[in-house]
Amino acid sequence: MRILVVGSGGREHALCWALRSSPQCDALLCAPGNAGIAAIADCRAVAATDLDGILKLAKAERIDFVVVGPEAPLVLGLVDHLEAHGIKCFGPTKAAAELEGSKGFTKDLCAKYGVPTGTYLRTRDPIAAKAEIRRRGAPIVVKADGLAAGKGVVVAHELDEALEAVDAMMLDRRFGDAGVEIVIEEFLAGEEVSFFALVDGTTAVPLASAQDHKAVGDGDTGPNTGGMGAYSPAPALTPEVESQVMDRIIRPSLAGMAAEGKPFKGVLFAGLMLTDKGPQLIEYNVRFGDPECEVLLRRLKSDLLPALLAARDGTLDQVTLAWRAEAALGVVIAAEGYPGTPRKGTVIAGLDAAGGAAPSVEVFHAGTAAKNGAIVADGGRVLVVTALGASVGEAQSRAYQAVDAIRWPEGFCRRDIGWRAVARERHGG
Repeated sequence: MRILVVGSGGREHALCWALRSSPQCDALLCAPGNAGIAAIADCRAVAATDLDGILKLAKAERIDFVVVGPEAPLVLGLVDHLEAHGIKCFGPTKAAAELEGSKGFTKDLCAKYGVPTGTYLRTRDPIAAKAEIRRRGAPIVVKADGLAAGKGVVVAHELDEALEAVDAMMLDRRFGDAGVEIVIEEFLAGEEVSFFALVDGTTAVPLASAQDHKAVGDGDTGPNTGGMGAYSPAPALTPEVESQVMDRIIRPSLAGMAAEGKPFKGVLFAGLMLTDKGPQLIEYNVRFGDPECEVLLRRLKSDLLPALLAARDGTLDQVTLAWRAEAALGVVIAAEGYPGTPRKGTVIAGLDAAGGAAPSVEVFHAGTAAKNGAIVADGGRVLVVTALGASVGEAQSRAYQAVDAIRWPEGFCRRDIGWRAVARERHGG
């Protein structure tokens, strides 16, 4: 098969890394890709959101199967556009992608079909939003309804912080049209985990568990980002909890989407809070998480391609996935200034040394470009350094050995990725 991966981040590098090893993969292209992806796939300078450009490329290259990585082209309807021209795609339709495209839509779906989640108010009125915040008090969560690159969520521990978030989203339009409507949401206390399932419209196959670290600083301090690191498995997501998630959250959501005439195919990513009332849904994403994808695919033993094809074709009931026993951990190295305005164009050295600094290391590029024979930073989150280990602690140690081999003064990372799991391992539970 001739395969095209759409996107340019660490998730897409990991997808290309996994797909190229499939016996069914004859040719692998990526649009637009990055400097790391270019080493394993034929990269083409077509933006992920250029629907006509992607279609033209797919036709010209006789592509058999398109794997869409990021959320923006899914929400725009890339899958519908390509499928209408006879090109098979992995990912949800535009209608189904509303699960990520509108946080308010998801909350309404949960309310209608009994999916456990925090109480909420969906509004376009800043006065009503502020009144709700004052009525509820802090802590409270303020979310831009639309896509905001993982940054449109403010977990406010003080009333003034929540009120300022309303102004930033609705009046200052910090996230553009994504903040025209917002969701004021109950603060859920507990441990946050990421849950992924491949879905073919009716059948859902759970993937390995993972946990990411959204805050920019050690100890989960500072503003939320798209994710500063991840590990798998997540000890908090026990088989019992996974069963609850499937029965109470995933399956009712899929049934609800089908009943609404928007059957979901692709990968459903549930951000969950494990509360004293059981798991509750924070929000849905409609694609592999980033950086969770990088650690999940490090642990996947099965061929990824047939599983993605089965999700598209409605045959997931015939698929069983096998996972490595080892843990995987990934550390994001971000550019100075992130999550604000990242500094671009700085030279990154030592990538080859990082790959050999410890066993089982793979470095995925998330925001890089090639310039004058060098690798330079070209985004906010720039690299994802991953490693396998017999435990999360061993994977953590190996990943940071590799991180320390990279020479990039303008980059920074958290030094505590995996801290919850490592603490559990040290204390025997």
